[in-house]
Amino acid sequence: MAGMTFNDRSTPLSLLATRRSGKPRDLVAPGPDAAELDQILTIAARTPDHGKIAPWRFVIVDAGARDALATVITNAYRAERPQATRSEIDSLEQFAHQAPTLVVALFSPKTESHIPLWEQELSAGAACMNLLHAVHALGYAGGWLTGWPSVSDAVRDAFGAAPERIAGFMFIGTPGRPLDERPRPALARIVSHWSPPV
Repeated sequence: MAGMTFNDRSTPLSLLATRRSGKPRDLVAPGPDAAELDQILTIAARTPDHGKIAPWRFVIVDAGARDALATVITNAYRAERPQATRSEIDSLEQFAHQAPTLVVALFSPKTESHIPLWEQELSAGAACMNLLHAVHALGYAGGWLTGWPSVSDAVRDAFGAAPERIAGFMFIGTPGRPLDERPRPALARIVSHWSPPV
């Protein structure tokens, strides 16, 4: 890619090269409208999926449901950790109210399929990444969060049931401040050439 610059989204490669995550607490209105969100989720579903089994699904949490989500999360936390501090509860309530748009991505394994679960998990991760690329292509920013709510069975049960798991809370909106670029690994550290075994 010598000689290429990635300072805009005018080409497919520059679009991919300029995507970065937005901190959900810094994402403000506007978020995508209903038609744009349909586009985002349609693109998210265009992901590698061995066996065509769609081992993932998405749940939109509308703005009017954020208080209820905060209640689900904080009640689950208090049940698991009765000694929770006010600060911890406040942080979880804030978690539920970040960004104007929230999509919960669920890993929905098809246990009856012959496709290995590991491949199904990879497909769910790829769907989440496609979602973030689509968000960026439409001019918004996204933040993919996990944390305690994503591993709580009680929170998961508000969206589905075992063996499903929450793959991530996908917060979407407009950056309220310039997005930070983070260090990326040098190719020399992560790329090698295979040599046949002797």
